[in-house]
Amino acid sequence: MSVNLHTQRADPAPPPSRTGRRHTRPPNSFWSRLDLKATPYFLISPYFLLFAVFGLFPLVFTLWVSMQDYGLAGGEASFTGLDNYTKLLADGDFWNAVVNTVGIFVLATVPQLVLALLLANALNKRLRGRLFVRLGVLLPLVTSVVAVAIVFTQLYGRDFGLFNWLLDLLGVDKHIDWQSAKWSSWTAIATMVDWRWTGYNAIIYLAGMQTIPRELYEAASIDGASPRRQFWSITLPMIRPTIMFTVFVSTIGGLTLFAEPVMFGSNRMDGGTTGQFQTIAMYIVEQGFRNFDYGYAAAAAWLLFVLILLGVAINYTFVRRIGGAR
Repeated sequence: MSVNLHTQRADPAPPPSRTGRRHTRPPNSFWSRLDLKATPYFLISPYFLLFAVFGLFPLVFTLWVSMQDYGLAGGEASFTGLDNYTKLLADGDFWNAVVNTVGIFVLATVPQLVLALLLANALNKRLRGRLFVRLGVLLPLVTSVVAVAIVFTQLYGRDFGLFNWLLDLLGVDKHIDWQSAKWSSWTAIATMVDWRWTGYNAIIYLAGMQTIPRELYEAASIDGASPRRQFWSITLPMIRPTIMFTVFVSTIGGLTLFAEPVMFGSNRMDGGTTGQFQTIAMYIVEQGFRNFDYGYAAAAAWLLFVLILLGVAINYTFVRRIGGAR
């Protein structure tokens, strides 16, 4: 009597993992798909919610207010269309504030970014105590803007200011009243801005310079390129995105300048007796919270927004040409 034993080959089992457990496929359920697709949006949603409440809503509300006869002191708002914008474009005080803002912006931003580039290039070299030097350039940034304004107001004092004393040593007998004229007040405010923000931009440039591979400089040195040539041919093109960032931030900050001229003028919103250093931000505050014409101030704020967009577009085109972009 013979017995035939038939063996049946089983499917190979998945190899066990290092922990001794077998790998199993995750269930293809609705909740797993929802977790993969919805979780990233849920994690970033707080930023967009906060932006909608504190950024987008005020922007839309300001646009609505700019088309109203809206008195901050009370009363019902009435729709006026573009009347506030029409009056604003014909307002000589507003255009005076625009000229002051652009003048101070150019006088402060151009030297600030150039000095920041040179300072960052110096800090990128091997120096003794580099850490302390790099921290030192950030000290003006952590200083209170009120303290900075008080010190610089004393330095630019007409009778006992340090700068007039230095000019007297150079043979200039006339003491300059720095707050009385446009060019002098612009210069004083621009030096405040430069002293406070040059180190900040220098640290940003330094961070960009340290991402450049050292092999590029070594190859350029072997080819006989001087340090100046390396700076123009390697450093500047490689940190062009960083330069664009600082130009954009400086443009926004320069065109919305407020604290320095206000403190320089002893908390006066009119910018002096003839408005010689009144900026657009000061003009907006004066119209909205001194004259209580909230709709007119909102229209000025939107025109400032348009001016910032125009300034950013012009600077973007200019920086791209400098950086060698095609």
